[in-house]
Amino acid sequence: MTTAYARLSATVPDAAQPATVEHSPILQLNGIGKSFGGLVAIDSVDLSVQPGTIHALIGPNGAGKSTLFNLICGINPPTQGTIRFKGVDITALPPHQRAQRGLARTFQNLQIFQDMTVLENMLVGRHTQTRSTFIDALLNSRRQRQENTAGTQAGLQRLDQVGLADKAQQLAGALSYGESKLLEIARAMASQPSLLLLDEPLAGLPTQAIAHVERAILDLHRQGTTIVLVEHNVGVVMRLAHYISVLNNGRLISEGTPAHVRQDPAVLEAYLGDSIHA
Repeated sequence: MTTAYARLSATVPDAAQPATVEHSPILQLNGIGKSFGGLVAIDSVDLSVQPGTIHALIGPNGAGKSTLFNLICGINPPTQGTIRFKGVDITALPPHQRAQRGLARTFQNLQIFQDMTVLENMLVGRHTQTRSTFIDALLNSRRQRQENTAGTQAGLQRLDQVGLADKAQQLAGALSYGESKLLEIARAMASQPSLLLLDEPLAGLPTQAIAHVERAILDLHRQGTTIVLVEHNVGVVMRLAHYISVLNNGRLISEGTPAHVRQDPAVLEAYLGDSIHA
């Protein structure tokens, strides 16, 4: 029995209740596909994410999870299909316009500016919320000063939420790996997104740091943020997620509550392959 199968089959406590009960999805993918040359990476995926939920996206290595995230964020264009966010078709929008509409993400590989302070990293994350122009910055206008003050206060508040407020003036390069993960989550939240995509936030973390990041994710959800989570730690996924979608070879093979997914033969087959028949 593999570790993934053991975690998948284990009895786990129910996730926290969704923050809201709504019928219109905040994110909806219809027939989304992506091909790289002759390789089909994502194959006609339909996916709906309800507001106020933690929606996990899981699957074996190479299933297409990060590719799907890149399509949602606009890093890569889809070969086919449409993406709707808050009811609006954003399929053709560039990443920065999606961010301005309230869609943010973190990355598998940390994207921290190590030679900047922790607080300065947070201010970078607020760029979609500012309206100051180059002239405002050059003249240090009243609007520029007000936005700097508001940005600093909001950045410190976010850092406090993830336990990093006391490190605000330290260089980000001096943080531990776990603290850097928390900083990236906090920086993504600095843009005040309504939907946050977390790409393997627990990868490479020791047990103690995993618990800290897990608490931070739950706190963000309780504050009303809808979260889509890609994560290989299936035990954490089963604890956090209200709904789970399972990808394998670019296709959606299962979807539902944690209780449903962990009993689905198609999911066990994807994780175990031929060994399940034994």
